[in-house]
Amino acid sequence: MADGPVAISLFSGAGGLDLGVEAAGYRVTAAVEHDTDAALTMEKSFHHLASPTIRKDILQVPTREILRQAGLRRGQSPDLLVGGPPCTPFSKSGFWLEWKRAGLDPGASLLQAYTRVLAEAKPRAFILENVYALTYKNKASRPAYERLLRGIDDAGYDFRAKVLNAADYGVPQVRPRLFIVGVPKGCRLPELPEPSHTGMWERRMSGGGTTPHVTAGEALADLECEPEPEEVHRGQYAPLLREIPPGENYLFFTSERGHAKPLFKWRSRYWSFLLKLDPLRPSPTIQAHPGPNVGPFHWENRRLRVGEIKRLFTFPDEFELVGTRVSVQAQLGNAVPPLLAETVAAQVLAATS
Repeated sequence: MADGPVAISLFSGAGGLDLGVEAAGYRVTAAVEHDTDAALTMEKSFHHLASPTIRKDILQVPTREILRQAGLRRGQSPDLLVGGPPCTPFSKSGFWLEWKRAGLDPGASLLQAYTRVLAEAKPRAFILENVYALTYKNKASRPAYERLLRGIDDAGYDFRAKVLNAADYGVPQVRPRLFIVGVPKGCRLPELPEPSHTGMWERRMSGGGTTPHVTAGEALADLECEPEPEEVHRGQYAPLLREIPPGENYLFFTSERGHAKPLFKWRSRYWSFLLKLDPLRPSPTIQAHPGPNVGPFHWENRRLRVGEIKRLFTFPDEFELVGTRVSVQAQLGNAVPPLLAETVAAQVLAATS
């Protein structure tokens, strides 16, 4: 690790992408993260950072400051730039808003902050991760995505882009994410990894690998976690959770499903409403800010514990996060599963070594 190729990290969060990058062979020496708890998590878990995490808004951080924090001398470039700009402006739930489709959300500028550092730092390679809804089309290609790709091209980089489902790469969670990898024009362009696992996702087969998806039951089988006060589900709908079979949600209480006393209309709620884990399948996507009745809930009719969420993301059991339970949920829910990040970074390192 001490002599590995140097990586700098933007929008680092809790460091899921960084853990994977380091597992692939890189060494993260500088990180930029505005959220205080996430920045402290990075400092607690990445002791070899050349200096403390830069706790500033990326829009206010000059690229030269990031390179200096990484221990790079004037004229030196990092081997890798990684980062996942916050995805709120491009969430699937907000796509119906005309002003978001037009790319007018102020948060869209964070994508341009990434390409600005890309153009100025001139790394040997880059990895960018984001929500797959960024690629959605509605009458025309989404302006924010097209602008991002133009920014990468203008920075002087060739690239590949693809939506990867974490479950197809051994992560016990269905989590589709957009990955873009690239290198300076004319250099050998990395391939994005082919799936190693396969299984059902939204009524269709996903992946194509030779190994079945890792299930939530397999991931949590040998894990012992102390109960948490926050795990108790309270409120109007809490009693319903006990009746819902594993893998199902509020639709269990609809006439279309044959319930004798229907409580909900068909497709009247989000899919994640009262959604329960199925131990025989990967976890559904775990959110950063779930509402009071938003799952996935454990099949034991409670909220997931922190240790269980870490397992379902492939974070190490010993990984420590800083902050309240709400903050920790947000840090994990916004993270890139380290195993998926490692798989992508290994392809990039192999192509650029």
